[in-house]
Amino acid sequence: MPHLTIEYSANLPHYPEAETLAALNATLCAHPEVQDEADLKSRFIVADSFEIGTAPAQRAFVHAQLRLLAGRSPEAKKELSARIADVLRERTPRPQGVMVQLSVEVVDMDRGSYAKERL
Repeated sequence: MPHLTIEYSANLPHYPEAETLAALNATLCAHPEVQDEADLKSRFIVADSFEIGTAPAQRAFVHAQLRLLAGRSPEAKKELSARIADVLRERTPRPQGVMVQLSVEVVDMDRGSYAKERL
């Protein structure tokens, strides 16, 4: 914990994944809610098969989900969400003629059922 998953549509070519992950980890680890940088796990998932709406327009998406153990204040969640959005807004490719939708959500994980250990 925390877990950050960023999904994006395959029609966003040349996404700078490594640089974006480094920037995301840096900004999240600088927030007081992330107490141990080694706890943050981030990854990208490319959606090869996707559909956005019903219009034939060129559309793409980037969606980030940050999963945290429950108990964070709404203000802290909003700050974390804003940090993620700022990095993605800066680094997401914007192909000519393609509308890109960006979204971020923060999800509470149940403390009672979450198990973790370092091997």
